[in-house]
Amino acid sequence: MKKIVILLAFMLLLLSLAGCYSYSSSYRAVGFIHSNEAESAFMNFYSFEGRMVFKMKSSGEGDINFTAKLESGSASVYYDHNHNGAKQELFSVSGGEEIDSHGGYIEAGTVYIIVETDGECKNGEFRFSLGK
Repeated sequence: MKKIVILLAFMLLLLSLAGCYSYSSSYRAVGFIHSNEAESAFMNFYSFEGRMVFKMKSSGEGDINFTAKLESGSASVYYDHNHNGAKQELFSVSGGEEIDSHGGYIEAGTVYIIVETDGECKNGEFRFSLGK
């Protein structure tokens, strides 16, 4: 009987952990500087390849203000404002491009910004702030 109770408790624990989806950063970088505050974030780098995840808190409805530039390579930026694993593309940027815009729709709560590169990127800068 004791083994059954332990087994059921273990299965319940596994099921509860399976519902906790979280984004994680995984990258290789040189000359990489980044910051992540409650309603803003940025990253600058000489060389970057992989995924960087920023977690921010929105105090209300609004959009995401962003700037991005790359010397070479390409990257896509996604956001998830209700943390259900259904990230939406915010924008893409390629080498030689500079972007200064806003977009997406967010509500009060946690907002994830995910920067993913398609190979190695050089001399890049990304800045994000939550607008109202």
